[in-house]
Amino acid sequence: MGIKSDPQSPGTFIVSYSKRHPISRMPICLRRKGIKTKGEAQRVLNQLVIEVEDRIRQGTMPKWSASVDAYIQACRERGLTNLTIHGHETCLRAHTIEAWGSRYVDSITTQEIRSLLNERLGQRTSSHQKYFLKVVRSVFAMAVESGVLQRNPTPVIRFKIGAKIKAVLTEPQAKEFLARARALNSDWYPIWAMALYTGMRSGELYALTWDKVNLDARTIKVDSAWNNKDGFKSTKSGNDRIIEIAPALLPVLKDLKLTSYDTPFVLPRSERWDRGQQAHDLRMFLAGMGLQPIRFHDLRATWATILLSKGVEPIKVMKMGGWQEMETMMIYARKAGVDIKGSTDCLDLHQHEYSGARVLKMSPGSDS
Repeated sequence: MGIKSDPQSPGTFIVSYSKRHPISRMPICLRRKGIKTKGEAQRVLNQLVIEVEDRIRQGTMPKWSASVDAYIQACRERGLTNLTIHGHETCLRAHTIEAWGSRYVDSITTQEIRSLLNERLGQRTSSHQKYFLKVVRSVFAMAVESGVLQRNPTPVIRFKIGAKIKAVLTEPQAKEFLARARALNSDWYPIWAMALYTGMRSGELYALTWDKVNLDARTIKVDSAWNNKDGFKSTKSGNDRIIEIAPALLPVLKDLKLTSYDTPFVLPRSERWDRGQQAHDLRMFLAGMGLQPIRFHDLRATWATILLSKGVEPIKVMKMGGWQEMETMMIYARKAGVDIKGSTDCLDLHQHEYSGARVLKMSPGSDS
């Protein structure tokens, strides 16, 4: 191995390089003959070292596209929901395959990940960028765990994500919204009413069956949900919860009960709901009323903020809504102004006697 004179061709050199594969232990050998100078022989040797290392690498180091495939398969084996897997796979294939698909996974640098983030998602929200990095980091983490990589190159970036709710309806707007939907006999009316009176997610409403509704006790048990990737499954948190039925919702439920004799589901099936058009139809309806467009999920936020603004204890809203962290619940409390209500009642810094405005009687014939 190395450089030596060729006894069969005086004045020339033979260059060879060999290395065993770290897994199969089979040697990989390359050899060149007829090299005329020592300097050229050294350059050829350097090239052979690179070629042998590249051949070994091809057998041990996966390319990024193969790493993504392996990661998605691992997600399935771990039992992640189809909806979660679909989100991860869509993100990876949309943003990374074109740039890195044919690259060896150990050749992708931290700076390249930063650059791709800026190029592909620079105009997206901080939440979207954070999600992208989370998924990319997971692929590299699996490569580290399997011994392919020594370290995870994904950069640590702190995103400033404000604790904001995009939009909610005020109580008067919610009343006007439901009144208009009912007057127009909208197919969505009972679904929107249930969302605003219970705070249930779209998938939870879709999966709700009559055996979970107790009209006498005024309770709803929420223990399942639905999405178009997984079908029927447990709730987002995996926990069951009980929601109290507001008296004003009882007539809606009783009407639904009378018309649902042939189905176990509380709410009517809708082709557009099946296809995930609930957010689009809600935005269009609100726009037609001249109200701000909101997501279907924001009906849940509307429910929470209205209850909190009326003095319902945050812990009760938290339990009925199924939130696991009080920190999340406080986002809604701040939106409703609950956390500052009464804070300025103690301020009394000046005399503030109030006398109502007086109406001056004008004399007849006055010009002023």
